[in-house]
Amino acid sequence: MTQITQLTHRRLGKGLRLKDEMYPGINSRSFIFALKYTLPMSEERPWLKNYPNGIPANINPEAYNCLVDLFEETFEKYRKQDAFACMGKAITFDEVDKKSIAFAAYLQSRGLEVGDKIALMMPNMLQYPIALFGALRAGLVVVNTNPLYTPREMEHQFKDADVKAIVISELFAANLEKVLGATKIKTVILTSVGGMLGMFKGAMVNFVVRKFKRMVPPFNIPNTVVFTTAIKEGKKFTLTPHHGKPEDTILLQYTGGTTGVAKGAMLTNRNLISNMQQIRAIMLPFLNEGKEVALSPLPMYHIFAFSVNCLALMSIGTLNVLVTNPRDLPTVMEPIKKYPISLISGVNTLFNALLNHKDFAALDFSSLKITIGGGMAVQKAVAERWQSVTGVPLSEGFGMTETSPVVCVNPLDDSGQLGTIGVPVPSTDMRIVDEQGHPLPVGQVGEIQVKGPQVMKGYYNRVEATKEVLSADGWLSTGDIGLMAEDGFFKIVDRKKDMILVSGFNVYPNEIEEVVVMHPKVAEAAAVGIPDPKSGEVVKIYVVKKDSSLEKEDLISFCREHLTGYKVPKAVEFREELPKSNVGKILRRELRDEAHNS
Repeated sequence: MTQITQLTHRRLGKGLRLKDEMYPGINSRSFIFALKYTLPMSEERPWLKNYPNGIPANINPEAYNCLVDLFEETFEKYRKQDAFACMGKAITFDEVDKKSIAFAAYLQSRGLEVGDKIALMMPNMLQYPIALFGALRAGLVVVNTNPLYTPREMEHQFKDADVKAIVISELFAANLEKVLGATKIKTVILTSVGGMLGMFKGAMVNFVVRKFKRMVPPFNIPNTVVFTTAIKEGKKFTLTPHHGKPEDTILLQYTGGTTGVAKGAMLTNRNLISNMQQIRAIMLPFLNEGKEVALSPLPMYHIFAFSVNCLALMSIGTLNVLVTNPRDLPTVMEPIKKYPISLISGVNTLFNALLNHKDFAALDFSSLKITIGGGMAVQKAVAERWQSVTGVPLSEGFGMTETSPVVCVNPLDDSGQLGTIGVPVPSTDMRIVDEQGHPLPVGQVGEIQVKGPQVMKGYYNRVEATKEVLSADGWLSTGDIGLMAEDGFFKIVDRKKDMILVSGFNVYPNEIEEVVVMHPKVAEAAAVGIPDPKSGEVVKIYVVKKDSSLEKEDLISFCREHLTGYKVPKAVEFREELPKSNVGKILRRELRDEAHNS
């Protein structure tokens, strides 16, 4: 071991227990940078004593200069193995490598330049990782987009991000057509559900989707190209490789805010590489590199599945089995019958639905090693039942779009604590502060703040919004109210924000209220979250009528036209007036407390 490596390992403390290859690329330059994120081994980090054996206190954020370097190394290492599978069709790391190179060359041939934004708008399918890695190889910034967005939501995101190209499932192209003229998008690449499933099966699947189920509304967008055609065309061109810098933004992941305006979190090479290493660090003691199979029912456009499955697990040679529609529970369970699934990631809603399916308990879970729940709180009853049925703990974690996303997770060795969000991942510090931002002692309740190399650069084109949540010395205010116990485990007890969490997706009251008051018969509206046994929370709106003829069904129908399904209110209550502060601000918390206590 070199002197610099010895020094690094002494500084990393418990990292000594991990094999040297966990810290690739250590040199004098990266060592100096690593020290910037090496947190003091002191009582301020009591969670370290609860790390399972083999997990380091810190990772090296500069192990790679850019994400492209990391996944090119992965492609080479696992070239002959299957990387992703969907609907019974698998593609190897070699295929992802070659097809993404061709796709990158095609994007460059269309005049797209380094730093241009490309939206990826599709459910889980084999085209997603190829489009992702191709876009990054071309030097583009990826803008993940929920394919269920309404035209209004799409237009805001595409205009805010200055998107110039899009890869979109044909299922949602009709919505794109409605807003395309208001955006700067010039390159439209269409994907189909059966597009990469092979000639016969793909044609059959597309026939069912298009003709039998009629899931593709008619659209007319000129000069589009089919994804597979783009790959074929790309082979005619030579890619100009792009290898970015650690501080380059490579992903704009949109999140809401207390103002209701969706903002793009700028995630850099360093952010995503750091979180990948953090995720790998907590999982590798329990997994075998190149030999695992992960079930991936969460959509890759969601930051949880994006970083955990598509990036981190792929980087250790895991086969990711993609589920296109997780609401179709038989298609979620089918891979468990076909593959030796060793890891499942998901949200409480999905786990609960599976447990309540008549065929789930009869499945073979002998290969299952890890189950991770994120995106929303894991209910104790669900976690207990999951372990009883599968024999594997359901480990709850915590993260945010702004943190790439993983911040905290319960240990995976059965030492986790139900009802907590676990302990911070390596190279991550967490603290509890009062309303003035002063750190609070153990056991006291306050706002959770996070600091680490996975914390975003800021919000795209929103300097003031960034300053509201990110301090000059790198502390991110999460908006969650919690406490830290003496053993370093954290627990969330409330929200500072009015944000509503529906099945792991953030819903912001201002956006709902903005849509509701667009209705000509509405005078005022307030939106809050109320408990729901299936999705954790659902949206409830309180409305003051402008016209007495207004009915609940009218509002629900109106909201469906302008909001994604999970944002549509499930409950409506009419009031003569809404509670307000002395300056006229609607008191949502009062309504929320009333709803929770009723």
